[in-house]
Amino acid sequence: MSTTRTRSLRARGGLSVRFDVRALVVVVLLLVAALAASVVLIGTGDFPIPAVDVLRTLAGDGNAGQEFIVNDLRLPRVLVGLLVGASLGLGGAIFQSVSRNPLGSPDVLGLGQGATAGALIMIVLFSGTANQVALGALVGGLVTGVAIYLLAWKRGVHGYRLVLVGIGVSAIVTAVNGYLLTKADLVDAARAVVWMTGSLNGRDWAQVWPLLAMCAVLVPLVLGNARGLRMTEMGDDVSYALGVRVERVRLLMMLSAVLLTAGATAAAGPVGFVALTAPQLARRLTRSPGPNLVPSMCMGAALLIVADWASQRAFGADQLPVGVVTGVLGGIYLLWLLVIERKAGRI
Repeated sequence: MSTTRTRSLRARGGLSVRFDVRALVVVVLLLVAALAASVVLIGTGDFPIPAVDVLRTLAGDGNAGQEFIVNDLRLPRVLVGLLVGASLGLGGAIFQSVSRNPLGSPDVLGLGQGATAGALIMIVLFSGTANQVALGALVGGLVTGVAIYLLAWKRGVHGYRLVLVGIGVSAIVTAVNGYLLTKADLVDAARAVVWMTGSLNGRDWAQVWPLLAMCAVLVPLVLGNARGLRMTEMGDDVSYALGVRVERVRLLMMLSAVLLTAGATAAAGPVGFVALTAPQLARRLTRSPGPNLVPSMCMGAALLIVADWASQRAFGADQLPVGVVTGVLGGIYLLWLLVIERKAGRI
């Protein structure tokens, strides 16, 4: 990394913090973009509200009608979108760093399918409530993540083995999901298909608080171990020589990524490809080595909010679930990424 791009801040007591100027600028711009898109999205709907009035209402200076629409109806949906996007972006960055592969995202590894299986079990077999379905998705994602880790273990978890095991597990769980749908009655099948699409429709404060609490615990934990994760990208031997407890760091970060992905899926359904695209786009913007955890998190939040706005406004009267929009855009990006990787001789 060029020294002209790196700065150090020194505090009293000898504490020094180094940061990449370009990465910091990218993070600030992404945060501004995500917040600006959030304000626009809150003002979008059958009852449009100008951005100035949205800001005034958020500050507690709106009329009763605006406060109900903004604070009770639209703000929770936007907050869920920001938290889900940030969780998927951060989880995707961790998995891509651990696997050292741009395809090593929760979408490809099957964590979303595992969470879907847990939700389908609650819907089809137990006709569960919304909270029970969310819990089933969380447990399903955790079980799938543990299974992938154990199956990929062979004196450690490495690169393409993790990706290949994940693809295999994803295929198996996808088949199980298809079987569960065939066993459901018409009402439960329709409910399951709606959930599997991935949507922010109808999200309220009941989804905000658990997701916020999870992020409040996991995000500092992940960022606190970011240095160890970055060291592991140089190889296990070098990492051990530098004093990094490689498998401990890898297990902790993968568990955090599984929880982030499963929690996001439990809140909004399997929103595809955000975890795949956000880290890669963040890396290209920052041009910085390493996992780019904070830029990926901000990119994921911005991507999902913009996709949700597009799902509501870009198709006229036909509002699409946000998972459809991210699936289409992510699929195009995945094809482009495969072409790039093939030209580079990596696949």
